[in-house]
Amino acid sequence: MATLYDLLKMMIEKGASDLHITTGSPPRLRIDGKLIPVDHLDLDTKKWGGVVFAESQSDGKPTSLDLKPLDPAETKALCYSILTDAQKHKFEENNELDLSFGIKGLSRFRANIFMQRGAVAGAFRTIPFQIMTFQELGLPEVVNELVKKPRGLILVTGPTGSGKSTTLAAMVDRINSERYDHIITIEDPIEYLHSHRKCLINQREVNADTASFKDALRYVLRQDPDVVLIGEMRDLETIEAALTVSETGHLTLATLHTNSAVQTINRIIDVFPPYQQEQIRVQLSFVLEGILAQQLIPKKSGQGRVLAVELLVPNPAIRNLIRDDKIHQIYSMMQTGQAIFGMQTMNQSLFDLYSKGLISYEDALGRSPVPDE
Repeated sequence: MATLYDLLKMMIEKGASDLHITTGSPPRLRIDGKLIPVDHLDLDTKKWGGVVFAESQSDGKPTSLDLKPLDPAETKALCYSILTDAQKHKFEENNELDLSFGIKGLSRFRANIFMQRGAVAGAFRTIPFQIMTFQELGLPEVVNELVKKPRGLILVTGPTGSGKSTTLAAMVDRINSERYDHIITIEDPIEYLHSHRKCLINQREVNADTASFKDALRYVLRQDPDVVLIGEMRDLETIEAALTVSETGHLTLATLHTNSAVQTINRIIDVFPPYQQEQIRVQLSFVLEGILAQQLIPKKSGQGRVLAVELLVPNPAIRNLIRDDKIHQIYSMMQTGQAIFGMQTMNQSLFDLYSKGLISYEDALGRSPVPDE
């Protein structure tokens, strides 16, 4: 049977984003958004289609890795191979476990170990050691100006696997290279590792360094931060704390699982009880500095994916719309705010990628939130 190291190494070599281990199936890799059984991968290319994976021994003779469907004992052995005794105990208590780990010379990884049909399963995501730049990610130019803000709230949103963590890491890295600040990150788990450059960076992991996002945010203002990164705004308490941190003169970076700028604003407001929503609209209208709603779209070439970004940069008119509960009018202002304010809708981003020949017409239309526009 292949070891977990074999599978993670293959994951990196194939440019896969995720590895899935579960009973009754060979290990599977997510490559350019498609989940491919490893026994269908060609060793020398990213193509698939009936070629059994094989690797060469040190003597040059080919030897096949045993990549038949896994049984429960094999999935447990693979997933347990990277767990400490404490992590095994915690997993056996809760049947769920989030963790991150690094393999020297290979990559960092985020993992979730879980139970399904009474057997251990795992999902692993690669986190490159090297943090990508804004240009490499394809982020709009205006993002350079957003991260220079001394205070306020910047949100990166999108579905799972849309590159939110990668964008946030690039933002922290840019701040770290330009400002003499104290950055505190609260993550579950820690993904990208940041070194102290111009900034002092403290990275706190939920369950390892703090009990919860809520607990970490309760004390963060006593830790003299300039920038606070919140891995995920999961509930009312976390959202409320993020607004407070932003309002008290700190730059706050955070994520939400929303698909558009307008949906993000509505989600933040709607999580609060009706009697509190007017206050939250006013607070949000003052602190919001930007929303990036992301999608990763398969390239027309079939090799890799490209970032599509909806970008809201609040101007005085948009702040008034938030405050006056006219959020439905924001989209039309984004459509016309591209040239002056650097804003763009998802449709404008998709059309730009299509015009450059980077994505197909079908993918542009299929990923559009307003295909009839």
